[in-house]
Amino acid sequence: RFKKSPLSLVGLFIILFMVAVALLGPTFVPYPQDATGKIDMAMKLMPPSRLHLFGTDEVGGDVFTRTVLGAQVSLQVGFIVLTVAIGIGVTLGAIAGFLGGWVGEVIMRITDVFFTIPSLILALAVAAALGPSLRNVMLAVSLVWWPGYCRLVHGEVLKLKQENYVVAARSMGASKTRMILRHILPNCASPIIVKASLDMGYAILTAAGLGYIGVGVQPPTPEWGAMISVGRAYMPKFWWAAVFPGIAIFLTVVGFNLLGDGLRDVFDPKGQR
Repeated sequence: RFKKSPLSLVGLFIILFMVAVALLGPTFVPYPQDATGKIDMAMKLMPPSRLHLFGTDEVGGDVFTRTVLGAQVSLQVGFIVLTVAIGIGVTLGAIAGFLGGWVGEVIMRITDVFFTIPSLILALAVAAALGPSLRNVMLAVSLVWWPGYCRLVHGEVLKLKQENYVVAARSMGASKTRMILRHILPNCASPIIVKASLDMGYAILTAAGLGYIGVGVQPPTPEWGAMISVGRAYMPKFWWAAVFPGIAIFLTVVGFNLLGDGLRDVFDPKGQR
């Protein structure tokens, strides 16, 4: 089913390409020192050329080098954010759905409070309060993302705990922990995987947005959002400083969206369009 969708294969190729760039980038970029704060004003805002494929930025840094190394930062942010968000959301959602009662009500009402606040505003507030840094960006975006997984798993657990195999396990004396870990959560894996593949791109986009408005990753660390933020001041004459990191964000988000659509068709063939 996945291979029958050309766009899903395109998304998979894009993501594999971005992962390869993130892993191998430090070995082939022409000017690795430009990612550590080197300043060469004599090469300031040079247009794309054979020596600088994507041109140079406002301090003479090679935009190609910084864009390639920015892939490592952005994918790291996305992976860690989703790991933390899934860990928190799945745990709380499973507890709320399986135990129910006042425990479930408290957890889900807290989740609803998080949903009432626009995600970017909440991430901005947390990042601004903690200070701009890579670690704080990941923490801020993680706090935005866990409620979605909590609500997803809560609904799945409410449905699955009525299944015959869970009832049978309960009648045989299985503990609540064993029923959740052995019988319920494994059957929640499919929607979690699909949601994570779709959310990865949006998590990277949110982190880039924080960098764009100045509360995310700070220079000289190569991060796509921060690069666009600096480069926009020189638009449109020196367009390359902002356009190339913007293309990188666009391709990454589109790649994860296409991959997520393909995985959704694999795990839920009845829901195919």
